[in-house]
Amino acid sequence: MAGLKFGVEPREVGMDVKDVEGRFAAATSLDDQIDQLFLAMQNYGFDTLIYDYTPGRYDLSGQLIIPTVLELRNVDETMRDYWCQRGYFRHDPVQHVALSTTGPFFWNYDPKAKTLIHAFMNEETVPVAEFLWERGLTAGVTVPIHLPGGDYATVTGIRAGDPVRLERDIQLCMGDFNLVAHLFQRTAALSIGRERALSSLPRLTARERECLRYSAEGYSAKEISRLIDRAVPTVVMHLNAATRKLGARNRTQAVARAAHLRMFDQPRA
Repeated sequence: MAGLKFGVEPREVGMDVKDVEGRFAAATSLDDQIDQLFLAMQNYGFDTLIYDYTPGRYDLSGQLIIPTVLELRNVDETMRDYWCQRGYFRHDPVQHVALSTTGPFFWNYDPKAKTLIHAFMNEETVPVAEFLWERGLTAGVTVPIHLPGGDYATVTGIRAGDPVRLERDIQLCMGDFNLVAHLFQRTAALSIGRERALSSLPRLTARERECLRYSAEGYSAKEISRLIDRAVPTVVMHLNAATRKLGARNRTQAVARAAHLRMFDQPRA
């Protein structure tokens, strides 16, 4: 597979998939893996990297969940505070597009540019746009990575300079960039699970999730006790614990919240 560097005469840049996978696997931490990703992206002409991992899509209020992981390379570190602490992430048009598509896409914050983010730009996104304009981060390419458990990540490459040329150049290596991003995520998932708290979402035990799943299927506590071979008070204890962790008023609301958070998508205990 071949990619093309930006800003140079078109020439083949061989991409050995096994070599790329090996470099990610050899990195001993998530930070090292991010560094390897950044090096790979520079081969395609990007000079800035933004990576985020989010354990779910929307919280119970319907807002985007703030990412558990936000890694930056060659970006003002204040972005972490603005996106995570001040909630800019929830209003970032790039994130809204990423949730609605599975393919990599080019974006441009110039209001005259009719890229995919244009439909999401409004009064709430003005502070986001201003932050990026002030730092010259006005155009880039984002790869959305939707994962089986409902969590997702995005890999974003940005290049300073003429956005029109960037849009033209990216067509030459979009497939390679997309592949590199997915190869990275496959390896990084292990590091994220090992090094970082995966989620600010409620974390049910396998037994709590199992009991709540049976409750969602219409079984009573007595019936669940037979299914899992545990005493009724034990089942009730698990259901009450799940209800409490989910901040629900009763078991019905707990089931609804667990379904909303895609907790039943996980395998049975």
